[in-house]
Amino acid sequence: MINATIITIGDEILIGQIVDTNSVSIARRLNTIGITVCEKLSIGDSREQITSTLSRTLQHSDVIIITGGLGPTKDDITKHTLADYFGYSLIENEDVARQVERMLSARGIAFNSLNRGQALVPDGCTVLFNHHGTAPGMWFESEGERVVISLPGVPFEMEHLMEDEVIPRLRSRFSLHANIHRTMITAGIAESMLAERIAAWEDALPEFLHLAYLPAPNIVRLRLSAYDVDEQSARESIEQEFSKLYSLIPDNIVGFEDASVEKLVHDILSSRGNTLAVAESCTGGAIASKFTAQAGASAYFRGGVVSYATDVKQSLLGVDAHIIEREGVVSEATAKAMAEGVRELMQSDYAISTTGIAGPSGGSAEHPVGEVWMAVATPEGVEAVKRQCGTDRGQIIARATAYAIEMLYNKLKIEK
Repeated sequence: MINATIITIGDEILIGQIVDTNSVSIARRLNTIGITVCEKLSIGDSREQITSTLSRTLQHSDVIIITGGLGPTKDDITKHTLADYFGYSLIENEDVARQVERMLSARGIAFNSLNRGQALVPDGCTVLFNHHGTAPGMWFESEGERVVISLPGVPFEMEHLMEDEVIPRLRSRFSLHANIHRTMITAGIAESMLAERIAAWEDALPEFLHLAYLPAPNIVRLRLSAYDVDEQSARESIEQEFSKLYSLIPDNIVGFEDASVEKLVHDILSSRGNTLAVAESCTGGAIASKFTAQAGASAYFRGGVVSYATDVKQSLLGVDAHIIEREGVVSEATAKAMAEGVRELMQSDYAISTTGIAGPSGGSAEHPVGEVWMAVATPEGVEAVKRQCGTDRGQIIARATAYAIEMLYNKLKIEK
């Protein structure tokens, strides 16, 4: 098995000023060619941190990929640190110098001494030519047949270098077997209940297959992984094992990989020629965005109303003032009236509504933060349910969105 460590360099990552997306992208690409990422690290712009981290990770990793610290300013020290670490001198690469000058000229930026410094590279490395930026990548061969790769921290530059230079070279450099992952999406069952129901299946899995539970709002992903294996036989084994789950949890399987409940709703409504509208209060448009994010949603999605204010629920959706006065804004009656109102307003076949308390304030002993009523209106009538969706605002919105869409999906399944 070929192991890799990913190191992202930058104080801006450590203080939370930017989110490290590079390590995610690199890990995904390495996995596709059968290299296993055993460690991901973020460190500061410090010569000592870079050298000590490199020395430690070279003891157990076959491949080390570093991003960041390759710019033209004095705080970008990665290139100089690596040259010193490997005992190399910096020399100017004319091809890189011409590329930098061309790119800067096209942007109307003077080619000064700082920019010329981008063309300095360690004389013992292989230069990875960057067609999309001014900082070249660098490939070092270390003792014990280890490989150290330094890439720019700008995500799109790093991604092009990974695709054009790094991945082909790694394929040639190492004898690689496959790492295989397959993810089944389940819904409508809690993680603990799911684990209990499939326990015997899990215990009987072949030793080379590894199961992971990955919970998210109202879904649980089941990922089977096989490392350093023959690709075809591993894929066949994974499919055989997952096929056994259809008899254990037949009503909870949504699909594989990027499958989602909203995609199932999308497919059903599209195939039937039915239409959908939404009326959202506490979810603030999150339900609508789940559908409009999918290509082809215009075939069935009529529109939505974010009726956050009480008077909008009344004036636009037609919720009777007496219902709100008698039952309250967060109530079964209001949720039903919202769903019926938006269904009539948008002239749709189906409608979803939500009304609740997303917090962090506004709750009471009778109606705590996280309480959400949701309703689905169909040509046959309207139904509503109350769900407790947590205590954190983001969690509440995400769960309420998932629960409401699943509620519609269950109605559509019964009709189907």
